[in-house]
Amino acid sequence: MIPRPSGPGGRLIVALDVPEAARAEALAHEVAPHAGLVKLGLELFCAEGPGVLGRLAKAAPVFLDLKLHDIPNTVAGAVRSLAPLGTAMLTLHAGGGPAMIAAAREAAEKAGGTRPLLLAVTVLTSLDEGALEATGVSGGAAAQVVRLARMAVASGADGLVCSPHEIAAIRYALGEAPCLVVPGIRPAGAATGDQSRVATPEEAVRDGADWIVVGRPVSGAGNPGEAARAIAAALPR
Repeated sequence: MIPRPSGPGGRLIVALDVPEAARAEALAHEVAPHAGLVKLGLELFCAEGPGVLGRLAKAAPVFLDLKLHDIPNTVAGAVRSLAPLGTAMLTLHAGGGPAMIAAAREAAEKAGGTRPLLLAVTVLTSLDEGALEATGVSGGAAAQVVRLARMAVASGADGLVCSPHEIAAIRYALGEAPCLVVPGIRPAGAATGDQSRVATPEEAVRDGADWIVVGRPVSGAGNPGEAARAIAAALPR
């Protein structure tokens, strides 16, 4: 498994928010000197197939963000297929339940080699209180995140994906043991886009994030390498 980051630059994960492999590879090489990992998401994975993972891994370790969510047997099979590709991190939806997460952990353990960190996604950063109510979840995002976080870690997840707004609540409930990967990061002055629960990179790290995920403020910049460097340089030491 990939160790926790030892310095500010290692805390940054750059999301490759582009639909073509060639552009993603170029972007990965541009930001690699200033980032601990690059994130391969659903759009690019579906467009280019599993082979793109190995190509990106030549530039930097890859965080494969597919948010697996299905019956336990199906998710276990997906993990068995994905683990040998060399991803450093892999996401599951915590909403899949304890049996699904336990099956994913067992499959990762049996896959051999260096297994990926298994990260449970709690509540998507695009969801606000109204959206959660529409899905039948009452009590607010923070309560739901902590509820899912406790279950996921107890079932075998190595860590969690949560918004910046729930970092403190998770640390209070679960301590320092689970790794926290935090999207919804926007440098000061950047547009929030479709994210509802956001914070600056500095705020997220001070609150207890192990890694922060930054996408469009880097991938959409005129000089992505410089944008990544500036974010990494501003993170607390």
